[in-house]
Amino acid sequence: MIRKKLPVVHGVGSIRFLGHTGVADYAIEGDPTRLRLGVNRLRGSITIDPELALQAFQAGEGVLVLEGGEEVRLTMVGHSTGGGEVFVDVRF
Repeated sequence: MIRKKLPVVHGVGSIRFLGHTGVADYAIEGDPTRLRLGVNRLRGSITIDPELALQAFQAGEGVLVLEGGEEVRLTMVGHSTGGGEVFVDVRF
């Protein structure tokens, strides 16, 4: 089965998670503006300071406000120690 490769949407947004509110670069596989309410998810990543990336991963969940003003929920699913990238599931 051949799967269509989703476009990657890059931007800078505002992120909130337990104990922190700030700016983060993001990359999301697929168009988050086309994501409907419910259990559907997109995959992506956020890039922030390595220390904050660890805190975000430990928090487990957060909220990202995209450049267009859309607010999406994040579930932190992966992080490499010492790195500034956190891999996330994105949903409304």
